[in-house]
Amino acid sequence: MTTLTDRYVWAAARTLPETQRAEFGRELRERIGDVIDAHVERGAAPADAEHAALVELGDPLQLASSYIDRPLQLIGPKYFLTWWRLLRLLLVIVVPLAAAGVLLGQLISGADIGEMIGSTIGTALQVAVNLGFWVTLVFAVIERSPGASVPVSTWTPDQLPQPRDDARAGRLGDLIASVVFLTIFAVAIVWQQFGLVWIDGERQPIPMLDPALWSFWLPYFIALLVLEVVFAIVIYLRGWTWLMAALNVLLNLAFTVPALWLFLSGQLFAPEFVEAIGWPWGQASDITVTVIVFLAIGVTVWDIIDGFLKAARNRGGSALGGY
Repeated sequence: MTTLTDRYVWAAARTLPETQRAEFGRELRERIGDVIDAHVERGAAPADAEHAALVELGDPLQLASSYIDRPLQLIGPKYFLTWWRLLRLLLVIVVPLAAAGVLLGQLISGADIGEMIGSTIGTALQVAVNLGFWVTLVFAVIERSPGASVPVSTWTPDQLPQPRDDARAGRLGDLIASVVFLTIFAVAIVWQQFGLVWIDGERQPIPMLDPALWSFWLPYFIALLVLEVVFAIVIYLRGWTWLMAALNVLLNLAFTVPALWLFLSGQLFAPEFVEAIGWPWGQASDITVTVIVFLAIGVTVWDIIDGFLKAARNRGGSALGGY
């Protein structure tokens, strides 16, 4: 369990440049210890003394900004933290709700995929920009209006966040990207069976992949994608190790080798699909096949190398290390 002092030091140090965090953490701990000792000498219990010491030091973000002589004056020191916390809260709540509403409306109206993506992203950006502008404008007007004010919350140690596992937080983006990509890939394998090709302006139910592959290979690839999702979750929870890097090699080879074999042997694509797109595109067919093969091998090799590099870099640091 982390103490209030641990949480206070982490909350203050995380806003500083990394080169200054260790020294700042040591100095701040000494300062907190001195204040706690003073309260204990006056008869306070250790836990009460710690709480009182942190109240006396005040908001850790304010303390950190004074340490590096970086005043909080985007809005002004009086309302800066209130403005910043309110803006972050609104961005986290309002932007996703607005984007989800637009996406739902597009789905109901039967818009195509490109229009749905464009409208959703455009709305999210527009809402974020408007929130940033109007919230900032309101606080700027209040700060410059005589007699006007907004309630400013009093900071207490109960508001201290729990220390974050920085190593795991850094892997969260990789997990989200992997799960989204693999899910889309698996859905695409199923969806393509209902037809992707337009002929003479009309959509024909021509699958891209040979339906005969459903007897084994397509379920095999989908099962591998599920294993990849499980693998990504394990990486997020435990980090990269040499064992996980070796398993990454096996997963890559298990997918790429049969996929390239099916492609080169002409078993991957449905004959109707090949005919509809005019494959093999004349004299450029050999070059096209070579490029596709080298791209597939290159992506696989890079993913394998990247796994071993991450395993080599992974040291399992603590969220409070150095403090």
